[in-house]
Amino acid sequence: MIGYSTIGTNNPEKALAFYDALLGSVGMTRIFDHPNGGAVYGKNGQVGFGVLSPFNGEPATVGNGSMSGFALDSREQVDDFHAKALALGATNEGEPGLRGPEFYFSYLRDLEGNKLCAYKIG
Repeated sequence: MIGYSTIGTNNPEKALAFYDALLGSVGMTRIFDHPNGGAVYGKNGQVGFGVLSPFNGEPATVGNGSMSGFALDSREQVDDFHAKALALGATNEGEPGLRGPEFYFSYLRDLEGNKLCAYKIG
């Protein structure tokens, strides 16, 4: 079981504006601002996702093959999440649609190239 996921950012101010709007659209809010730069988001008091400046002080880079997935409540919510991300400047990596029986997924990259997935199974 995965407890949370984090991505790195080189521009916390820009990244947090993007994620405040995108994650806020699915009910996730900032749980706390991180002292190194960035923030941790969650829902119902549970930590789920962090956007952070790297602790070691080196530049953040995109993890090749890394992806963070957001389980949503409906296919409509997946569609809305994908559209919201694109409106905020994300890059489309795969339109919302079926990827197998009852597997409804969409893919995008955030402003710094981190890959995200929004999905609904069932």
